[in-house]
Amino acid sequence: MKPSRTLQLTEELIARPSVSPDDAGCQRQLAGLLQPLGFRCETIESNGTTNLWARKGSEAPLFVFAGHTDVVPTGPREQWHSDPFVPTRRDDKLYGRGAADMKTSLAAMVVATEEFVAAYPQHKGSIAFLITSDEEGPATDGTKLVVEMLDDRGEKPDYCVVGEPTSSHVLGDMIKNGRRGSLSGRLVVKGVQGHIAYPQFARNPIHLAAPALAALAAEVWDEGNEYYLPTSWQASNIHAGTGANNVIPGTLTVDFNFRFSTASTAESLQARVHAILDHHQLEYELDWTLSGLPFLTPHGTLSTAICEAILAETGVKTELSTTGGTSDGRFIARICPQVIEFGPTNASIHKIDEHIELRSIDPLKNIYRRTLERLLAG
Repeated sequence: MKPSRTLQLTEELIARPSVSPDDAGCQRQLAGLLQPLGFRCETIESNGTTNLWARKGSEAPLFVFAGHTDVVPTGPREQWHSDPFVPTRRDDKLYGRGAADMKTSLAAMVVATEEFVAAYPQHKGSIAFLITSDEEGPATDGTKLVVEMLDDRGEKPDYCVVGEPTSSHVLGDMIKNGRRGSLSGRLVVKGVQGHIAYPQFARNPIHLAAPALAALAAEVWDEGNEYYLPTSWQASNIHAGTGANNVIPGTLTVDFNFRFSTASTAESLQARVHAILDHHQLEYELDWTLSGLPFLTPHGTLSTAICEAILAETGVKTELSTTGGTSDGRFIARICPQVIEFGPTNASIHKIDEHIELRSIDPLKNIYRRTLERLLAG
């Protein structure tokens, strides 16, 4: 049986080993499909990252499909049941690195756009693609950079669909209408190194820090809101000691992270952490890294259009959610009032034998096309 247009394009993209930040020619291939439709394609390169901004039309509203061509490393290739960069169909699934995250989404977006433009050549508004090869990496030279460029040029999207794999059990059962912010800290608590038999001549930073860490873990940072779970503080790594069991260490290092809702701000969380550490009279250094602010798209035009498209195509009633990690949606939300993430199921992403169900590929494309029809056909 001949593969569908979307399946064929997905397989062609998977065959390109685009481990972050190497695009491996994926964007060039996609641009070659978009240009005949009337898209003006720009390639923006920065520090090994390749970005594509492709736009058709100049009128409002501006609808953007966003995604990434880069994938995470394969892990031990001998543990895969087939070569991760040789797309393989078996057991009614398509296997390959990027199958779920997120080359199927990219293929579905492009084919959906082809079908929409063919059916509605005089559609209203504009359509654009914002594609990066830096989403799985530091995310400094990708979508963030392009968003800054668009902001400087005054190009402000009205709607954006990010093709992240958001579905939980079946296609369309969950979309993301926001994400929590991510705020990390590296705390170094200072003590005095000494012989473990003479604690009176030392100050053990492990003992000093323990009550403060317990207080941080027990703190209620906020109650969340109708869209978000409460903010969470989690320690991810603790290190102290010289490796010897008879030495009191001089310092203790703790890595921690906040996943925070719109009920808190990065500044308020930082202030409260410092207050707790100061209350316990610690001598410390604390370096902060804010990798993403929370963003939220309340119920509105875009979420309604996607939910209606999913229902019409699959019969599934969609749940709006803000759970999960960060995505490039956090950058796009700075210039776009309505950002929704929607894509295939995410159970196998970043894993050995990443895959997508074959039966979900064309419905995903159809949902993207139906969304365009609801927003731009009239």
